[in-house]
Order: sequence, then structure tokens, then C-alpha cells
Amino acid sequence: MRKSVTLSDFEGVWLVERDIRHADGMVARFAGRACWRPDPGGLAYHETGQMVLDSGMRFAGERRYLWAEDLSVRFEDGRFFHKVPPMGGETGHWCDPDHYEGRYDFASWPVFTVAWRVRGPRKDYRMVTCYTRANDFADAERGTLG
Repeated sequence: MRKSVTLSDFEGVWLVERDIRHADGMVARFAGRACWRPDPGGLAYHETGQMVLDSGMRFAGERRYLWAEDLSVRFEDGRFFHKVPPMGGETGHWCDPDHYEGRYDFASWPVFTVAWRVRGPRKDYRMVTCYTRANDFADAERGTLG
């Protein structure tokens, strides 16, 4: 059964696993954690972790977004990114000249996935992120170590 989500459903700490597959065959994986915390405009999203390329190279990674009550997501600087469909489903973002086609899946809540297909003159990849609610402090710490 699909879950209809509200902003408050996301508050807290989540473990993040992300798979990125480029059209040229390059693969990258990200593991870490995401925290949604109260902010005057809704919830502030902060993601930290480690990206590992198929070559074995490792990089620290971080993202920040602002989520509003209506499930609109903005970049840290306030620019609109996309809107999360409360029942899951499709969303998108046009960032000239790149097009981002997204899909949220809440069918296995409190585990959920976000998939993006990104195309542009210099971008061509699929990215799937799985979020699992951290049950305790140990889960949250494991997420930061990736």
C-alpha cells in the first residue's frame, strides 16, 4: 500500500545508499546519512557521507536542501529544485541545459527510494537513492562511516 507522506514524516536521521550509473559505464556509490531538522521554513536537509568510484577513489560528499510544508524542495541558496509528490510518483527539474526526471517511491515506508534520470550535453546518468530510517544512534553513526 502506498503511503501519503507529510513533511513531519521525514524529520530525523536516515541512512542513505546511492548508486550512480553513467551512460559511459562509470559507476559510483555513496553511503552516509541524511538529517531532516526543524528550520523556520520547514525542515533543513543535510546529507553527509562518502562517494566511492568504481576505480576505488573515495571522496567526502555533502548536500543541503530546504524542505517546505508543501513538500517543495529548494537548494540551500533558496532556488526551487522540485516538489515531492506526497503519494510518490514523478517529479522533475529543468536546469538549463540539463533535464532531471525524478521518481519517489514510498511503497515500503519507512524505507523509500528516489530515482533520477539526468540528461544534458555533458550529463547522462541514472541515480537511485535508498533511505532507511536510522533506528538508533549506532545506525546513524554507521551511516557516516559508509
